[in-house]
Amino acid sequence: MSRRALEALALEGYREQTLTLYQISEMLGLSRVETEDFLGRHHVPLSKIGQAELDREAAVFEAASRRTR
Repeated sequence: MSRRALEALALEGYREQTLTLYQISEMLGLSRVETEDFLGRHHVPLSKIGQAELDREAAVFEAASRRTR
């Protein structure tokens, strides 16, 4: 799959709330900040998430960052 097609899939998945920030970052090989920047460049607002979802996302990113060290 081309990079452009993968990015389009990621954007649509996030808009439809079927993909999370973490899933997009994994798909595209981006950090959380890079993922947020990617969404912003494409005028896709960050979803409003509750504290539980935020905590879960933070834990997943932290675990993933430990694996790559």
